Amino acid sequence: MSADSTTTAPAQPGTDASGASPGGRHLGLALFVIAAAQLMVILDATITNIALPAIQTDLGVTDANLAWIVNSYALAFGGLMLLGGKAGDLFGRRRIFQAGIAVFTLASLLGGLAPNEGLLIGARILQGVGAALAAPNALALITTTFPAGRSRNTAMGVYAAMGGVGATVGLLLGGVLTDALDWRWVFFVNIPIGLVVLAGTRSLVEAERHPGRLDVPGAITGTGGLIALVYGITRGGEHGWTDGLTLASFATAAVLLTVFLVVQSRAADPMMPLRLFKDRNRSGSYATMLFVGSGMFAMFYFLTLYMQLILGFSAVKTGFAFLPFSVGMAAAAGISSKLITHLAPRLIAGPGLLVAAGGMFWFATLEPGSSYAGHLMPAMFVTALGLGMSFVPMTLGAVSGVDHQDTGMASALLNTAQQIGGALGLAVLSTISTSAANDQLPEAASAFFRGLATKDFPLVAKAGEALTHGYTMAFVASGAMFLGGLAVMFLAVDSGRQQHAEGAAPLHLG
Repeated sequence: MSADSTTTAPAQPGTDASGASPGGRHLGLALFVIAAAQLMVILDATITNIALPAIQTDLGVTDANLAWIVNSYALAFGGLMLLGGKAGDLFGRRRIFQAGIAVFTLASLLGGLAPNEGLLIGARILQGVGAALAAPNALALITTTFPAGRSRNTAMGVYAAMGGVGATVGLLLGGVLTDALDWRWVFFVNIPIGLVVLAGTRSLVEAERHPGRLDVPGAITGTGGLIALVYGITRGGEHGWTDGLTLASFATAAVLLTVFLVVQSRAADPMMPLRLFKDRNRSGSYATMLFVGSGMFAMFYFLTLYMQLILGFSAVKTGFAFLPFSVGMAAAAGISSKLITHLAPRLIAGPGLLVAAGGMFWFATLEPGSSYAGHLMPAMFVTALGLGMSFVPMTLGAVSGVDHQDTGMASALLNTAQQIGGALGLAVLSTISTSAANDQLPEAASAFFRGLATKDFPLVAKAGEALTHGYTMAFVASGAMFLGGLAVMFLAVDSGRQQHAEGAAPLHLG
């Protein structure tokens, strides 16, 4: 749909539509609104992880479908993020931001009220749609609301910090809410935050609108193809790779993704401009992030299940147990941001991915009786150090050398690669984990919960061993994915130093 008929007079950065300076506006409120929105979107990627065992028990979710509670959000978020940014260009950043927050808040209410796994997964998809509309436009609204200089730099810093803080807060808050109240409150908590954000959006200055068309065919074929692919992988692990619906899912994915590429190559305003992939460094960074996202999502998912089901950690204790990961990420990111001016990106990210793979292989030695202090915590810290070293170079590789008007799109594609990689990787790894566990004990997860319900502790112990074996096989595969990312990094990314590119968006961790 053309936006020509709704184009408004352009507002200069740091001014409202009438050209007035925002100095009279409440910049503090504007910063709070953007920070709160970013925090809400990011923490929801991890807050649900901590509640997974409680959700599985309460709603009777199967092992195969449990991953969809995480994946459905990641697929919708990653698959539609580029479309959300384009919609903001066409119809107004503030308007689309408001729509995204409204959709996200409504979806959170529906998720908290969901009586079964189908409606919960549907609510998670709707949350992902809301996040995809809100997240890319929040960053752009900073440049239109805050004057250039200290004010804008501060806002950018707070926005970036929310990316890291959100993952940690999500883990801790998810644990507290699940233990103190109920797993449903990991969704209900978004409602007051969303309403406050919506009430404060009048403090944001609308951005200039641009003529063009919304790439709806690209959004439908691209996102639909990814969902079909993930469903095929998940169903194949549960019902067999020759199952009719499994094969139909893969065929549908192949057709839709092929059509998506054709649409992108011919569209006047494509959702994913293929010109961004012409640069070898940029394409290499995107491909590397697919591998990294695959392994990182799995770490959160399987460690949560291991700590709560096998070690018996409470949800709160599990949330706090992830703190070494946040500390390691922050420390390594600070170091790599200083090294990047002196060393080539792959000389920083490469060793980082090697260290992260080592951490995953360390997780692969877990047993039902492994200790937190002697095994889990150091392995978590090592993995975080490796990942933290790799994120900054990959971000710069994705946006270095991009035309100024494409910088936002280039960095958004890196976030998209992370989310999509995480969804695809988790589908593969949950299939590997479930198959490995069931090879040792048929229907291992069901046996575990049945043993708990009947107080059959020998069955619980046997099922726990099988589940742990499944988790360790997933960690082996995660380590292999990091090594795959390392191989791509050295094959596709050259050794030249790259400078910081203005406008790069922070990655959505977790």
